[in-house]
Amino acid sequence: MFNFYWGVFFVLVNFVLFLACFRLFGKMGLYAWIGFATVIANIQVTETIQMFGIVMTLGNTIYASLYMTTDLINERYGGAEARKAVWFGFFTLLATTVLMQMVLAFDPAEGDFAHEPLSIIFGLMPRLALASLSAYLISQFLDVRVFSALKRRFGGRSQFWIRINGSTILSQFVDSLVFCTIAFAFHPEYPWDIWIQIFLTTYVLKFVISIASTPVLYIARSFRFKDE
Repeated sequence: MFNFYWGVFFVLVNFVLFLACFRLFGKMGLYAWIGFATVIANIQVTETIQMFGIVMTLGNTIYASLYMTTDLINERYGGAEARKAVWFGFFTLLATTVLMQMVLAFDPAEGDFAHEPLSIIFGLMPRLALASLSAYLISQFLDVRVFSALKRRFGGRSQFWIRINGSTILSQFVDSLVFCTIAFAFHPEYPWDIWIQIFLTTYVLKFVISIASTPVLYIARSFRFKDE
């Protein structure tokens, strides 16, 4: 049960840091969160844990916070700013992938201890890199579009929860589907029953985190800044 209780605490810490980043730095803090969260999520996803007899990857919590961030930007600053944030995150992820692949191409010095672990973390196959980049771009733009549509239909201040969860639940389903299909479908090491398990566990975990983030976004929306 340690992983479960530590996991709950881990999610809470992510939420607190998200709120602190916005409270301290305003809109600039949300862009900063987008930038490092896209990178950290793809590092954390390389570690697997076991919970309730199911093997799952880390990275889902902070990856889910990307949807929190774009939804909050969309709510407070509009769809254009949210789309800009999506492109910012995509560029950050793409640049990190390119630069780290170039780093790994160097011949390490004798006695170097960093090359091997860096190769394990960042030496992802092109298929996984393509899956991550494609899933991020498609699902994030879908999230912005659906949130904007829900904002026109359910624009009341008290209906914020509809906009948050309606857009995130759909976009994260698409994200999980795109990533798992590109990364694992038709791969000889992942038969269809394993593919379905990976897809369902990934999506369900993101779904639970998204629901739990609703009060966090209400708190964040209440923040006021002098320059706004």
